Amino acid sequence: MKKKFVIVGPTYPFKGGISHYTTLLYHELKKYHEVKFLSFSRAYPKFFFPGNSCFDSSKKEIKAEAERIVDWASPFSWFSAGKKIKEYCPDIVIFPWWMWGWAIPFRVIASLSKKCGAKVLFICHNVEEHESAFWKRLLARFALSSGDFYIVHSEPEFKKLKNMFPEAKIEKVFHPSYEVFHFEQIPKTKAQEEVGIKGNAILFFGYVRPYKGLIYLLKAMPRVLKEIPLTLLIAGEFWEDKEKYKKAIEGLKIEEHVKIYDGYVPNEKIGIYFSAVDLVVMPYISATGTGITQIAFGFGKPVIGTNVGDLPEVIEHGRRGLIVPPADSEALADAIIKCFKENLIETFSKNIENDRKIFSWERLRKAIESFI
Repeated sequence: MKKKFVIVGPTYPFKGGISHYTTLLYHELKKYHEVKFLSFSRAYPKFFFPGNSCFDSSKKEIKAEAERIVDWASPFSWFSAGKKIKEYCPDIVIFPWWMWGWAIPFRVIASLSKKCGAKVLFICHNVEEHESAFWKRLLARFALSSGDFYIVHSEPEFKKLKNMFPEAKIEKVFHPSYEVFHFEQIPKTKAQEEVGIKGNAILFFGYVRPYKGLIYLLKAMPRVLKEIPLTLLIAGEFWEDKEKYKKAIEGLKIEEHVKIYDGYVPNEKIGIYFSAVDLVVMPYISATGTGITQIAFGFGKPVIGTNVGDLPEVIEHGRRGLIVPPADSEALADAIIKCFKENLIETFSKNIENDRKIFSWERLRKAIESFI
């Protein structure tokens, strides 16, 4: 039976993983239900977002049919959104939760939504932020307390939320994979020509932020290069001082083996970077959830990650990649060498293909439907 949903969150022209996620969720729900999407008219100020721009410059747009009405700084827009939801009278209103800046707007809209009998579902990408603080946790509790149901993507996030709200109705569902970026089949040789590399290659992808531990991957490179000739491709926007990484690369004498693309990678270019490499490496020193693994899996690429956040569950050591301790360059080097020397990459890629159903958007949709 068709149900009615409202999604409140970002979509194109705003960039980033949450925008892609809510857009793809909209399309999955739209196949079976009535869905209204209330998106942002303005995201948040520059000091919330240290990147160059919050807008997506991709030529291949991933977007949804949405009303852009929610302004983080305009209470009038929050009440306007609440009024539209009340008039639409949905079964469930869905909010993505990932950062404190939306705590007050989402709490207001959620509270107004309930006046028509709608239930509120929070999909918690991060119960607490990657770089959390006491006041951010208070705001998270303030917003999330208005939820009736919750979805998380990992056991650590499930435990955090249960600790916050012991009686909460929570479903744990794996973050679906991002096969949407697979616009075409790009041979490795052609992709490598595009990015200017050859031979064995590994990829660090996404925003460069302190918690992502890129420095430990750089420190692992000299050891790796003694055993395996390869190139480290770094593709993503630097949210911290790029110079310290350039100095580290020079100090480690690995300049010829590191290629940097500094900038937000548009949708049509994502496939080039993933197709150019054999393996994706995520040397995070802390984490909650991340969509990078699901982009990698969408291209059939194994992942080496650390024992933080959702990485151990999603990668499953020895099945879709390898897990090492965080902040341990020696262990990271050993894992990279092991993947190449023991021909594990092909095995892991086959396992990723066989496991596609557990990372499907259908599975997420059915979890959402179970709350009705």
